[in-house]
Amino acid sequence: MAVSRTGDWARARRLLTAAPQRLQAAIGTAVRQEAHALRNEIVQGLTSQAPGGETLKPPSPLTIAARQLEGFGGSKALIVRGDLRNSITVIVQGDEAFIGVSRSARSKDGASMVDLAKLHEFGGPPVIIPMTPKMRRFLFALLRQAGKEPTGGSGRGVIVVQVPARPFLRPAFDKFREGASRRFLDRVARELGLAP
Repeated sequence: MAVSRTGDWARARRLLTAAPQRLQAAIGTAVRQEAHALRNEIVQGLTSQAPGGETLKPPSPLTIAARQLEGFGGSKALIVRGDLRNSITVIVQGDEAFIGVSRSARSKDGASMVDLAKLHEFGGPPVIIPMTPKMRRFLFALLRQAGKEPTGGSGRGVIVVQVPARPFLRPAFDKFREGASRRFLDRVARELGLAP
């Protein structure tokens, strides 16, 4: 049985025989660059409403109407003030990196951003809310704002709300995974001055 080597073995030899400190620094820089590139992919995906190339489900007309009544004019999913998009962070420790929403991240009003990110990434269970007269008036105002004619309802005195899944991290991770090994090795080679 014959063995044949493929690939650039001379380049691999030069890469592996570089000084260990230089190699470690190059790997650290490459990890940091890849982590920030992935963060940019997630942020741009939210901004363009297509993380990883998968289009996000748009907000419902009632959500848009509620935003307008609260003084917000945007119509994009997951972006009202930008708290979620701005909470995506990179934490690099040694040769490992965390890219996502930190547990300590809070919105401007103090809400946990990691809980919000989880809710939108995976969706939420149905929530049954007992209606008060004030809530009923607000709901009818929302319906009018959304261009729908309010009706008297069923008289049960509850409303059921469910947040649909709008994954924004997983599609970006999946897309970024493609070609990651090659990109990483190229970054390390550039840092060591071995890039072609």
